[in-house]
Amino acid sequence: MPKIAMILEGAKIRTACCLSGLSIKSFHIGFDENIAGSLRLKQVLMEQAVYLIQAMRVTHFISGVDLCVGQFFAEIVLDLKRDYPEVTLECVIPCEDQAANWTIAQRDRYFSIVERCDKETLLQHHYSKDCIRKKKEYMVKQSNYVLVVWNGKPGSSGKLLSIARTLGKIVILIDSSTYKVCLI
Repeated sequence: MPKIAMILEGAKIRTACCLSGLSIKSFHIGFDENIAGSLRLKQVLMEQAVYLIQAMRVTHFISGVDLCVGQFFAEIVLDLKRDYPEVTLECVIPCEDQAANWTIAQRDRYFSIVERCDKETLLQHHYSKDCIRKKKEYMVKQSNYVLVVWNGKPGSSGKLLSIARTLGKIVILIDSSTYKVCLI
């Protein structure tokens, strides 16, 4: 085994991937998880997570646990932990009241995910205009890979993409209407 590989293997370096996606307001699938678009998105997210675990040796996943995409991804990672016990999930919470205006069912789902994650990172106690940007910056800085579900329009996913490019991260883009995957 080459010396570099031995050093890296011995160091137990954690390879990480974060996910960001469209807000529920911007995403055409809305809250209906039983429509073909939601089911297809979940399938693509699972395929990408498995690929990252198996081929890229990702062991740490980071989610902002946002409605829709963030929660889908977090639940997929939690399910994959059964087959890949080395995998961990970190939930990044921008402020304590992130879920304050959600429905009871949405909050229950959110708290269920956070309770089952391996690490909960609270960035600040109170909401501020820049807390979502801070969350995205934190997630990207902690990651080697950035998985983005995006519709190509300006917005927070586009901003995350810009941050990832600036920091030289490997970006895996999932088109939100076709679900095609590409590296950028």
